[in-house]
Amino acid sequence: MSLKIRLARAGTKKRPFYHIVVADARSPRDGRFIEKLGTFNPLLDKTAENRVVLNAERAQHWVGVGAQPTDRVLRFLDAAGVAKREARNNPNKGEPGEKAKERAEEKAAKAAAAAEGAAE
Repeated sequence: MSLKIRLARAGTKKRPFYHIVVADARSPRDGRFIEKLGTFNPLLDKTAENRVVLNAERAQHWVGVGAQPTDRVLRFLDAAGVAKREARNNPNKGEPGEKAKERAEEKAAKAAAAAEGAAE
């Protein structure tokens, strides 16, 4: 049985609140879980101390048993000092797409043609 440490959504419409749970990877997001490890309230300020409430001792136990945290939960575990999160680097993220590059080339060609026409 593969275990995940993930977020289970609670709260009402447009007012999210999440429980940090250990669950079987095959179970639904808000469905059956094994143990509740804490809570996450994204509506609170990032500096609020009760934005993320986590039982670090139990989280350490589940990570030791082999439970895989999701990306968001891994951030919380890294902040609590339970697990190490490697920094990601995607140098191509800020690069424009193919269509945008084509449009930029066309615009540059038109500008060069206009400048050449004005020079004559």
